[in-house]
Amino acid sequence: MSMQIGIVGKPNVGKSTFFNAATDAHAEIANYPFTTIDANRGVMYVSKPCPCKDFNVKCTPHNSKCINGTRFVAIEAIDVAGLVPDAFKGRGLGNKFLDDLRQAHALIHIVDSSGGTDAEGNPCGAGKYDPLNDADFLEREITYWLMGIIKKSWEDIARRCEVEGKKIEPMLADKLTGLGVKEEHIHNTIRSLGLENSKPSKWTDEELLKLSDYVRKLSKPMLIAFNKCDIAPDDFIPKADELKNKGYIVVPTSAESELALTNAAKKGLIEYKPGSNDFKILKESDLSDKQLKALNYIKVNTLQKFGSTGIQKCIKEAVKMLDLIVAYPVEDETHLTDKNGRILPDAHFMKRGSTAKDLAYKVHTDLGNRFIRAIDARTHRVIGADHELKDGDVIRIVADA
Repeated sequence: MSMQIGIVGKPNVGKSTFFNAATDAHAEIANYPFTTIDANRGVMYVSKPCPCKDFNVKCTPHNSKCINGTRFVAIEAIDVAGLVPDAFKGRGLGNKFLDDLRQAHALIHIVDSSGGTDAEGNPCGAGKYDPLNDADFLEREITYWLMGIIKKSWEDIARRCEVEGKKIEPMLADKLTGLGVKEEHIHNTIRSLGLENSKPSKWTDEELLKLSDYVRKLSKPMLIAFNKCDIAPDDFIPKADELKNKGYIVVPTSAESELALTNAAKKGLIEYKPGSNDFKILKESDLSDKQLKALNYIKVNTLQKFGSTGIQKCIKEAVKMLDLIVAYPVEDETHLTDKNGRILPDAHFMKRGSTAKDLAYKVHTDLGNRFIRAIDARTHRVIGADHELKDGDVIRIVADA
């Protein structure tokens, strides 16, 4: 299963704008709650140094992009319906929201840093709502949702553990299947909470809530995109610092700025690389006064103030939370080509700790089954099935005919 990042948050905070800015998809954008009803799926691109520079070659990417030696590697994104308080009880589109998030491995929580949307996602005017309230609320909803799933069959699980001597980890993992929750998450949680030597039937609701919360943190790590930073009031920075002090990763973002810049770049009006702190106007005479004014606003209030629009930084931070590396499989380690002669064609995200054989399976199940050995294109050394890959490795897989 490919890695997937969920774009989450209450209605009207800029989730769909963020999604559009980060992907090639185009979700509907409007200024009212529940614009997004069905989950939008798309591909985000994470910038990484491309090996083409190390090898001094001109690459011909197939499943990714390369712009001046920066490789943009694909990772799946899902933008889901806005979440409102008590969604876990079915309020709003809560059940659909939570169901759509089942497969997400990490979450980017979009928060309106301008304080311009209330708890329900209705516009209320900048500075009228405290954005700090949103951070806890979304985690609480997911935690209670997980607890609800666990409690549905808790008596049966506890009884089987104590009467039949079954291990609790695989049974709980089975109940949470499809949520990205693994046995190791549950095992680590039980140990961290000091419950390993107590009978599950004696666990209190409070302990089950703590267990659900801990499992959520391990299985669905989350960062906060402090969106609309260009229109946020003066107390924006202290609020961001307050969230960081609570342990959150917080990235100031302006999804609208990024969307405007990428659209202008697509039309050939400006030269802009996602994640950059500046852009270059290619032909000023093609731009209206209104467009020039808008571009100048973005330059001053977003790029110069925050260093970038923050979209690329969010995606990079999400990849870092997932502890992913990028590997480049080739069929000819000398020319770095595939069977079609494309140079460094494919880039794949892999979990850190993945092996050469894992990469073979990533490329194709049959290639993994027929794996004999691999060759590191940088060193030209033969490596075995259990060789641990490094970020940026270029690898040739040798398989049985």
